[in-house]
Amino acid sequence: MQELLRAFQHKVDQSVREVGVSSHCPFCSMQCAIELRVDPTLMKITGVQPIKEFPVSAGKACPKGIVAHEHSRHWERLTLPLIRKNGQLTIAAWEEALSEIVHRFQSIQTKYGCDAVSVFGGGSLTNEKAYLLGKFARIALRTRNIDYNGRYCMSSAATAMNKTFGIDRGMTIPLHDIPLAKMILIVGANVADCQPTMLPYFRQAQKNGGKIVVVDPRYTNTAKIADLHLAVRPGTDSALMNGILHVMIQENRIDHGFIEERTSGFERVKETVRSYSPERVADITGIPAEQIVQIARWYGEAETAIVYTARGIEQQAKGVQNVVSCLNLVLASGKIGKPGCGYGAITGQGNGQGGREHGQKSDQLPGYRSIENPEHRMYLASVWGVDEQEIPGKGKSAYELFQAMADGEIKGMFILASNPLTSSPDSRFVKKALAGLDTLVVVDLFLTETAKMADIVLPGSAWTEDEGTMTNLEGRVILRRASQNPPGQARLDWQILCELARRLGKKKHFAYETAEDIFEELRLASQGGRADYSGISYEKIERQKGVFWPCISDEDPGTERMFTERFAHPDGKAVFHAVEYQDSKEQPDSDFPFFLTTGRLMLHYLTGVQTRRTVSLNAKAPEPFVEMHPITANQKGVQDGDWVELRTRQGKARFRVKLTPHIRPDTLFVPIHWEYDQSANLLTSAELDPESKMPEFKICAVSFAKISSEPEDNGENHLTEGEKEHEQTKIGAGR
Repeated sequence: MQELLRAFQHKVDQSVREVGVSSHCPFCSMQCAIELRVDPTLMKITGVQPIKEFPVSAGKACPKGIVAHEHSRHWERLTLPLIRKNGQLTIAAWEEALSEIVHRFQSIQTKYGCDAVSVFGGGSLTNEKAYLLGKFARIALRTRNIDYNGRYCMSSAATAMNKTFGIDRGMTIPLHDIPLAKMILIVGANVADCQPTMLPYFRQAQKNGGKIVVVDPRYTNTAKIADLHLAVRPGTDSALMNGILHVMIQENRIDHGFIEERTSGFERVKETVRSYSPERVADITGIPAEQIVQIARWYGEAETAIVYTARGIEQQAKGVQNVVSCLNLVLASGKIGKPGCGYGAITGQGNGQGGREHGQKSDQLPGYRSIENPEHRMYLASVWGVDEQEIPGKGKSAYELFQAMADGEIKGMFILASNPLTSSPDSRFVKKALAGLDTLVVVDLFLTETAKMADIVLPGSAWTEDEGTMTNLEGRVILRRASQNPPGQARLDWQILCELARRLGKKKHFAYETAEDIFEELRLASQGGRADYSGISYEKIERQKGVFWPCISDEDPGTERMFTERFAHPDGKAVFHAVEYQDSKEQPDSDFPFFLTTGRLMLHYLTGVQTRRTVSLNAKAPEPFVEMHPITANQKGVQDGDWVELRTRQGKARFRVKLTPHIRPDTLFVPIHWEYDQSANLLTSAELDPESKMPEFKICAVSFAKISSEPEDNGENHLTEGEKEHEQTKIGAGR
């Protein structure tokens, strides 16, 4: 009998034994390695464990990473298609939903032309999905109008790097170079909150004797570790960089040999910065002249140094110029292309790097090829098996798509894994533009603010349910493995694209059986391009614990450190570009006397769709707020915790006040992670950078006034009868 019981217990133990699946956190650009503990009988993730052996985060994870899987089985998860009928979203069969999408899009294109249908993607998609979405837009839908939310993230830095270096890889060095730097200049980046597992690298640099300088209007958690914090006046970053370079040139702290041998255009920059004396720059920026001199000396004297930027200076209508002014410092110092030296644009989204390399951007083809280059077009046509003339030309950028909707040029939009109504600036305008569409289709996990406006909603896949590659902030390509199936009738995103392509008559161009099949085609499509993945395979990624691009052959281990011998321009040289400082378009005045800036919190991600559905995270950060200095608050008799109404030239919104001395008195701050009436982008400016088409998220003029009480309803919980029916029906579906 005992033997029988032991045998039975053994079978029970075997049946419930957990399985470990290696993966990567879906949130920030660090892409920390984690092991998902999975109950194979229930297909349920029971826990998360950081992987110590993976080199990026060395066994660390932030509060988001530890619970990154929880939203994938939240009770609000979409599990059935929805079609709007009689004004309400109602449950539909997949056959009906897919047929309706094809019918509607074909009708629009027959009447208005192919470009009347547009596509909007996301920077959290895997490389495979990003590649496939670009191909889907151009081959299946035959439209030139595709862009993605990464336009709102990295486009200014990408444009600046392409101008200066001839190529855009967010970081020119691996993370393990950071501790080698004797001076680190962080401009407009709050690493401690946005990439928390990156912070130990900076702390190690300090332990090794390095100095850290942070430039930010707020005294952020990153600024708190700095040797020097510069609370710069919003929008004056390029003047500050010109002032630092002025001192470096005046005191002969530049690398003349490097400038002569490996760059061009320096003399014009030298002439431009001649007028940016520390005293003049102090007047512009609010930074004391002696601190400007000090930074120039620290940076110029340091044997090794790194400059980092992020959204603070990039999400401006002069974001490209801001970044270029930082790159001029790097080139003048010669501190690039060797250990402990370089530049990094700290990517925001999980696949902000890979997402912009393989075809989601309106002006790009896979491999970072230009859609306007005849040779590039011919090569991709050969890979895709189409005539070059069948590939559309350059389309409109992200925000320009909504402007085209308002003008009546675009009549339909297909959105995959993005929430542009909340993430776009001047969101009231965007909402009106979306409302005017003939057809809006959204593929997502939840009924986001955008999805609730859709005519058809398809339930897509979470990061735990599909495999694929991501490219982290270093340029390291990593691999995520699937750990569970989609719930209910939800489908994998790439399979939805392939099925729609089949129904649009393009089956032979989308005949993939697995995500790896898509990646194998991506390798070929990128071969010879700037972002060359042709030497990368799933097997190689797992064996090497990630592979840096460019990687041009099976034998090539990848490129950890960029520009060791030459830059990517045809002559092998980097290019200086002169930058003249100009005020931002919106300046405080009597009606709007303060600056407004926006940004992230550690506990949330993007528009908060996933993290606000994670109990432990939302409990610690349940609502947005406006951060202001006590001096500012006293002007209107406002106390900590009071409610105020913010007004800008774009709109108004109400927030609870959080008083802090850690912000400039002329500046207010609002986080970006909430929808509806709590969205920061009800207030922001849609002024675009003329080169990158990046909106002016970080600067606009604002006023505030105390109000008597909390707003009654932010609109988030308004459900139609059809939406309620879906929520009641889907509970338990596939679970």
